[in-house]
Formats: sequence, C-alpha cells, structure tokens
Amino acid sequence: MSSGTGAASAPAPAAHDSPSAHDPTGAPRSPGPSKPPTSTTNAPGRAEPARSSMFSSLRVRNYRLFFLGQVVSNTGTWMQRIAQDWLVLSLTGSSTAVGVTTALQFLPMLLFGLYGGVLVDRLPKRRTLLVTQSAMGATGLVLAFLTLTGHVQVWHVYLAAFAVGLATVVDNPARQSFVSEMVAPGQLQNAVSLNSANFQSARLVGPAVAGVLITGVGTGWAFLLNGVSFLAPISGLLLMRARELHMVERAPRGKGQLREGLRYVAGRPELIWPIVLVGFIGTFGFNFPVWLSAYADHVFHAGAGAYSLFNTLMALGSLTGALLAARRGTAPLRLLIAAAAAFGVLEVVAAVAPSLWLFALLMVPIGICGLTVNVTANTTVQMGTDPAMRGRVMALFMMVFMGGTPLGAPVVGWITDAYGARIGFAVGGLISAAAAVTIGLILARVGGLRLAVGWDRGYPRVRFVPRAQREQPATASV
Repeated sequence: MSSGTGAASAPAPAAHDSPSAHDPTGAPRSPGPSKPPTSTTNAPGRAEPARSSMFSSLRVRNYRLFFLGQVVSNTGTWMQRIAQDWLVLSLTGSSTAVGVTTALQFLPMLLFGLYGGVLVDRLPKRRTLLVTQSAMGATGLVLAFLTLTGHVQVWHVYLAAFAVGLATVVDNPARQSFVSEMVAPGQLQNAVSLNSANFQSARLVGPAVAGVLITGVGTGWAFLLNGVSFLAPISGLLLMRARELHMVERAPRGKGQLREGLRYVAGRPELIWPIVLVGFIGTFGFNFPVWLSAYADHVFHAGAGAYSLFNTLMALGSLTGALLAARRGTAPLRLLIAAAAAFGVLEVVAAVAPSLWLFALLMVPIGICGLTVNVTANTTVQMGTDPAMRGRVMALFMMVFMGGTPLGAPVVGWITDAYGARIGFAVGGLISAAAAVTIGLILARVGGLRLAVGWDRGYPRVRFVPRAQREQPATASV
C-alpha cells in the first residue's frame, strides 16, 4: 500500500483458500460451491495470496511508520522495566517490593482486560493509541522528574507501574487489532511476526542500554529516555494516511457487549482452544525468571553472568522464531499444536541437561518454539475473528496470555523451591506438552479428523485425515 498502491491490488484467491474454508487443524475441507472473489480494493475481510518476503508488510507505508515507532518505544519500555526494578530494589532493599511492582503492572490487565476490549471495539483505534501512548510516555517523564530531583519514593514507582498497567488495558488490544487495519489480510501473519521480532530486538538492546545508563548516570535518565521515546510512535500515528487504512465498522455502544464477546469466542472452537492453549503455556511454561535464575544460582552455581547468558540466548531464539514466522503466509492450527508440543518437550529435555552449555544452547530452540506459539495463536485468532469483535477477542487473548504468568509464577516457584529447579522446569514443560496434545486431539475431533499411521517410501508417517477416508494399505504412500 506504499504510495497508495501495493498489496490491495493483488487478485483474491478462490474462496476455498480463505481461512474460513479450513477445519480447526488447518487442513482444507472438501471443496464446495465457491463465491466469486470480491473486487473491493480495501475490503478488510478479503483473503490475499501468501507472500514469501520476510519484510513484505513493511512495503505498506502506514505499517512502516507504526513499526519504526515501536522499535524506538519498545527499546525505551525495556529500559524502564530494568530501571524500575533497580530503583525499587535500591529504595527498599526488598525483592518482595520488586515483585509487588511487577504485580501492580499486570493487575489492571487481570481486572479490567475484557472491558478494555469492549472500549477498543467502540473507539477509533488510531486515536485511542495516541491517547494511551501519550499516557505511558507521560508516566516515564514524571518518574524521570521525581528521580532526577531526588524526590522519588517507592509509592511513586508503585503508582507509576499501576498507571502503565491501566494504559496497557486499552493499548494492548488496540495495538493488536490495529495491525489488521494497516495491512491486508494476506500480510497479517507477516506483520504480527515482525511486531514480535521488533519486541524481541528491543529486549536485547533495551536492558543493555539501561545497564549503561544506570551505572553511568543513574536510573532517572533511563526513565527520561523512555518518556521521550514515545514521541516516535505518536509521530508515526499522526503521519499515517487515513485513506489507506482498512477501515472497520465500530461496535455501537450497548449493554451486554462483554457477554456477547465471551459467547462469540465460546461458540468457535478455532478461537477458544488456541486461547486455552496459550493460557496453559503462559501460566505454566513461561515462568523463565523463576527457572533461569534458579539454574544459574543453584544448579550450575554460575551467578548473574549465566542468568544473563540464558536470557540473551532465549531472546535470540525468539527473534529467530519471529523472523521465520514472518516468512510464512499462513498460520495453520496444526503448526500451533506442533510448536506448543515441541516447546513443552524441549523444556523437559532442558530440565535434565547435565551441563551449563547444553542447557544454554537449548534456550535458543525453546525461544523459537515459544515465539512460534505466540505468533501463530495471535494470527489465527485475529484472522478468525469478525472485525467488529476483534478488540474484545484480542483483549481476552492478551489477558489470558499475559495474566497467566503472574498467576502461575507462585505455584511454579513453590514447586521449584520445594523440589528443585529441575523438577519445576520439567513440570512446566510436561503441562505445556500435555495441553498441546490434548487440545490438538480436541481440534481434530471438532474438525472431523482421525489419526492415521502409514508408510511413505519405507518410513512411518503419522497425520490427521478426514474420518470418512478409508485406511490406506500399509505399503501405500500416505
């Protein structure tokens, strides 16, 4: 869409290639009567051919402005996270106080996340993001002023963390659903993947810059740079061309919209089960701060350097996973199930790794699989949701994914303390793998599929086939 042209001019594929013509596992249904493709240039629901270019969505001017703005603000956000925890620790000397700060930042999403989705469906998303991004930038500037002038107290940091959490209640679903208004449907997977790559890149750069600033000039400057960094996404939103957005009809104000959104998700297995799977993995499989610190300190006795190495390698794996996902034009649910199962199995393998270096190297594929789960579930849910419902559905998705980790962390932490880091890590992996297999079988049953085992050129092959399909002879290629 750059310069007013681009993806929107590509011909639409046949109707049986659209997401709605697939069963819940991603396998195509039997062909039926198909409708002619629409010729509307800017129709948000129109399917488009998959693109193989890793950065194809950056050709769209509006998305390019959004992406560049997020590069800057995500780096600032990671800087503030590190500086915020360090400031609380230096003010109180208490790790519990650091945990309270983190909890306050996630608490609004748990309490009000679904209501944020209702608001997002009612409001224009670009203007909503201008407000939320401005609010988060202002929070960073206030913290910078208090810290640089020597007046900061721990309750100031608590209040700032809660304020950022409140803004996130609306900002997260608005940002997630706004992507589908900037790019065409065929580029949604690519755009979501690049957003994840953007975040993971900032995760590598932000903490490093924050460390230099904290040790060199103090935490206040990290807060200041974070506040200033929000000028980039705000400028990008203001410079967008409204006529090139894929406009979506907003939901009118009315009663029962929250219940309507929950009923909408509950009635669609292709939405509810990916969200349930992400909930299990987010709650039990993503507690890396608990496990990695325990492995660095208690298992390998290697200290903070090893902890930093583990996190860096996992971030590199996540970045790789995001870039690989950006090359895929589709997000079948079978990929989600496979990535989730592999994620759980790799965690179990890492749990019993005998050496530090083997454990560290396993962080890379774990990061790849974890990011693939996140991107594939995100894209699947967005593509399968009616645009008028997208804010509420993405709010539920983010609430389950982001809110699950703080809920699961105390449980996983207790298991780790009581039975050791290896048992805690293995339990998280086993629950993730079991959830993937169980939900995969549920989706296969919903889609009218069954498991078939056969041989292909002398090798065993396992796949799902329609229930009506007869078993192939053992020597046949399946």
